Amino acid sequence: MSLRPIYQSRHARYEIDGCEPQNDAIRKGKINFHALTKGHYPGTPVSANILPGLNSIGFWNAGDTQDWGLNEHRNEGIEIMYLETGRVVFAADQKNHSLRAGHFTITRPWQLHKLGAPNIGPGRLHWLILDVGVRRPHQEWRWPEWVVLSKEDLAELTRKLRHNENPVWNSTPAIARSFREIARNVADWNRPHAVSHLAVHLNQLLIGVLDALAAQQTQESEELTSRRRAVEIFLRELENDPAYAGQAWTLDRMTAQCGMGITAFSKYCRELVNTGPVEFLNHCRLDHAARQLRAETNLSITEIAMANGFNSSQYFATTFGQRFHLSPTDYRKKT
Repeated sequence: MSLRPIYQSRHARYEIDGCEPQNDAIRKGKINFHALTKGHYPGTPVSANILPGLNSIGFWNAGDTQDWGLNEHRNEGIEIMYLETGRVVFAADQKNHSLRAGHFTITRPWQLHKLGAPNIGPGRLHWLILDVGVRRPHQEWRWPEWVVLSKEDLAELTRKLRHNENPVWNSTPAIARSFREIARNVADWNRPHAVSHLAVHLNQLLIGVLDALAAQQTQESEELTSRRRAVEIFLRELENDPAYAGQAWTLDRMTAQCGMGITAFSKYCRELVNTGPVEFLNHCRLDHAARQLRAETNLSITEIAMANGFNSSQYFATTFGQRFHLSPTDYRKKT
């Protein structure tokens, strides 16, 4: 294993983070995780001579809100992240940004950043960390030879990335397509010609990022924004208000409440919370019920089940056990 990279400035010395909360979540099966690593990050180890400089690349899928987040840390290379579904709070230089599906982020080498506030939310998140040789202030960036952008385009990309003060951008179809292809490549790493495939998709991604930055793509369709916003507000109400979540919701009634068809409603729901609307409703109801089991000990389990929209205490006990791995009675005793 190579030595851990170190950044040295006049007043500070930084090493890269070990990602221990993420490692623990992987060990405990809390997230579906696929990655390639050069040794400093979680993932399947690959040789240092395979796409030199590419020190970490992969994706995770968190099916539910997690009980962990990534603390403030620094990476030796430029990091590009893409949130395909879900939502998460991302901070760069101690300023928080609420990411939603379709956002991508850029952090410069050794820039302070974190993920989660304090925990990460449900979602499918992609990333790559590419070392461009920065170990001292004001060093020139050195791109790997497998990056085949023209000299002029690479100079423009470097300038935009080095001078980038906005860490969060709206994605493009090209960026989304590149990350999905990279994810397939990572998940099936042993297939023939995997290195060449990955190099092609990485170059396409860098061109897509350059196009997005050059166009300063920060606007989206007003209609798309309003429709997604309607679903976001509805889901937040389910999440925050037990009485609202406990109503007799059906899929038809939920879509009518947001003023759109089932297909569009389900699409936005999955983008926002990484699950279908009925599954998300049940998650909210079970979370509300768990809080009531802890706080309202005067209520019976049946009363709590009915108050949260479950038609029978038996079905409530079954779904509660699947989510929390305890029966409602044992959960109340334990907590």
